[in-house]
Amino acid sequence: MTKPGRYTAAALVFLTMVPAAWAQGDWKPSKPIRWIVPFAPGGAADIVSRVLGPKVGELLGTQIIIDNRGGASGIIGAEAGSKAAPDGYIVHLGGLSTHILNAHLFTKLPYEPRELSHIALLTLVPNVLTVHPSVPAKSLKEYIALAKARPTELTYASSGAGSSQHLNGVVLQQMAGIQLTHVPYRSGGPALVDLLGGHVMSMFATIPSVAPHIRGGRLRAIAIASARRSTALPDVAPLGETLKGYDMTTWYSLHAPPKTPHEIVVKLNAAVNAALNDPETRRRLTDDGAIVQPMTPEEFGAFFRKEYERMGVIVRASGVKPDQ
Repeated sequence: MTKPGRYTAAALVFLTMVPAAWAQGDWKPSKPIRWIVPFAPGGAADIVSRVLGPKVGELLGTQIIIDNRGGASGIIGAEAGSKAAPDGYIVHLGGLSTHILNAHLFTKLPYEPRELSHIALLTLVPNVLTVHPSVPAKSLKEYIALAKARPTELTYASSGAGSSQHLNGVVLQQMAGIQLTHVPYRSGGPALVDLLGGHVMSMFATIPSVAPHIRGGRLRAIAIASARRSTALPDVAPLGETLKGYDMTTWYSLHAPPKTPHEIVVKLNAAVNAALNDPETRRRLTDDGAIVQPMTPEEFGAFFRKEYERMGVIVRASGVKPDQ
């Protein structure tokens, strides 16, 4: 995978062609586009969508309507997006949890992620292990020591059984030799509310959703769930520094139903990449820890296939089931 924040040569060429795409007589939406987010409002998926959506709509000359359809680990919203007409007027947010982990965790999904029309990578978003201030641990080593001293007493919330947040905790337990108690929620928003209220003790939360609370002292960051530091939380050590090989960076993407015409996919990809390249939009995303890495449809397709294989190995080794 290319280094975060850098364009590949193909992506740079593609971005220089963006203005030409609008000048040509190719596909142009004549009505609003519905952007389905398969999670409840308040989580990182919703934040990313609401930052990007208006700019993408502006570039396309239409309105983007954000449609939150949470439930069933993102399956409900993803199914609605995948079974829509392939005409460019309904797209949906996907990503590591919705389209990769679910495919390996569930025996059968009502849609096939690999058959979708893959539009664009939106952002890479590392999770951060975060605790309520009442938890005495101030570092990963102290968190692990606390978990060893009080097996199963430390709770961690997630956006659902089988989600990337859940799997973050499973891999941590395996690598650190500790026992935590998993508390699954319908989505990240409600889980965060309970973490802030002290009803759960910790959570692997996406950086954009918790960075303001960490800076405000309402939560404490323990470790970044990746192999590298985050520019949003530069003083927080990555989990991979203590547990070598740990890298569970999550990501969000945009998809259309299978067999969406290529010219529509290319036009939507150009709009997303132009929005990501907009200085103000990029600042709003990266200030809270998201990593912006525009890709062409072909590059994103290759990235998707690589992640599908990589995470399949991790899921099988973890033994996680969606009902755990």
